[in-house]
Amino acid sequence: MSDRRALGYRLFGRAFDYLLHTRPLEWPIVAVHFLTGAALALGLEGLLSGRDIGALVAGTLAFVIGLNGGTLALNSAFDNDEGDIAYLRRPPPPPRGLALFGLVLMFAGLAVAARLPRPFAVAYLVCLIFSVLYSVPPLRLKAVAGADLLINMAGFGLLTPYAGWALTGVPVGGPGTTVIVAFALLFGGLYPLTQLYQLEEDRRRGDRTLACVLGLDRSLGLSLLLVGMAFAAFGVASLQSDWSGAGDEVFRWAALAVALLTWAVVLGPWWRHRAALSPAEHQAGMHRALAAWAVTDMAVLFAWAR
Repeated sequence: MSDRRALGYRLFGRAFDYLLHTRPLEWPIVAVHFLTGAALALGLEGLLSGRDIGALVAGTLAFVIGLNGGTLALNSAFDNDEGDIAYLRRPPPPPRGLALFGLVLMFAGLAVAARLPRPFAVAYLVCLIFSVLYSVPPLRLKAVAGADLLINMAGFGLLTPYAGWALTGVPVGGPGTTVIVAFALLFGGLYPLTQLYQLEEDRRRGDRTLACVLGLDRSLGLSLLLVGMAFAAFGVASLQSDWSGAGDEVFRWAALAVALLTWAVVLGPWWRHRAALSPAEHQAGMHRALAAWAVTDMAVLFAWAR
């Protein structure tokens, strides 16, 4: 047991299991992706100016901890994972009432969202519905190949940055709309990569996840296709932004190129050596892909939110 986890149990006892299943290590990633939408609306300077800081903080906490943390707890309550999962190694057995705990978090966040701009509240409610449909039997769309992909593309890829934008009260439009669509495609490319190391466990459980149905080769092929489509969409957004290539606009193109190269470094070797990789090596590849996602968020902020 790590020192941090041991400290958590000393402070909170077995109640710490509930916190672990909200996967706090993922919160910063979700927060940055959410706030990328707000930065696209206001620019980084506007975002950091402190204007409407109370609403921004409340909306971020509601979305990241209430909605995302609650969703992950709800998901864990029905998965009963035995091996490592994203952002949580050696997950403890789901404690009693974990599903209810997750729902309480999600609806507490909804109560906060209802007091914020209406488009943000609507996006939050749609994501909440998606989360329940994704995690809870009998539908449990997580176990329905294709539906699991579409819900994640819509929920995390598209609606998370949209919600951040909507929280500002600025109408969504222009190149920012294309950037948000590109993120939906990019998360479609990331999603199969989060399942490859769990293939055997999902098959034992009888889940027909996307990776179980497609298999290794087609899952990786789909990821390559959707990541390519995402960067094509980023390219369209750059054309909509009328970057001439002069001055500091060269650096905007360079930022996107660095992000694309990062994905190539992750996916290229993964594709070449896919048949020889162990579950642990697929898991390591997933973590590299999550890092590539973070690099892309940073590149988008540099390119469009300065």
